Amino acid sequence: MMTIQKLIDKGLKVKKYPKDSIIYEPGMHPRYVYFIKSGEVRMVTVSDEGKEFIQGVFKTGQYFGEPALLIGRPYLAFTISNIDSQLIAVNQEDFFNLIKHEPDFSMELIQTLSRRLFYKSMMLEELANEKADHRLLTIINYLLNDIATGENLKVTRQELADMTGLRVETVIRGVKMLAERGLIKTVKGKIIKQGK
Repeated sequence: MMTIQKLIDKGLKVKKYPKDSIIYEPGMHPRYVYFIKSGEVRMVTVSDEGKEFIQGVFKTGQYFGEPALLIGRPYLAFTISNIDSQLIAVNQEDFFNLIKHEPDFSMELIQTLSRRLFYKSMMLEELANEKADHRLLTIINYLLNDIATGENLKVTRQELADMTGLRVETVIRGVKMLAERGLIKTVKGKIIKQGK
């Protein structure tokens, strides 16, 4: 996997983005893929009423912005730093060189794009399902895949609402109901990954 240190060693600069900074917005022409040295970034679309719908959350060691750069199409969403973050902007030429000359990175890029495509397909199917509890359980189970047994899910009820298109109140009731039915486990309000 492409390490952040390798990019720094190649002379690429680290730029700081304070919490709530917009990195790019819809309609902008893509110039970079952003690698996260530290911090967290959310990708969101915003409805006409100003409601955010989270497309994804990217954390330290991950990257974002590559689909638009790869096909030369404008960005479709906002990316905003959730916390103070340090990013490395890799231009198109350098990014294509990584793909050509780093086979491990190329394979990892294919897996990353496939995971994102799977997530989008899953969410499209879920958004078509009217039942809020089903929608909520699907996204929780998907997010639990990325953490170890016994760990708690580090997403807020607001983030779950933004990911599912539900209201926060509906998510709070839904999480409680799913826990009561034994479909998820909560400890002190945190959703915990159970063993098989």
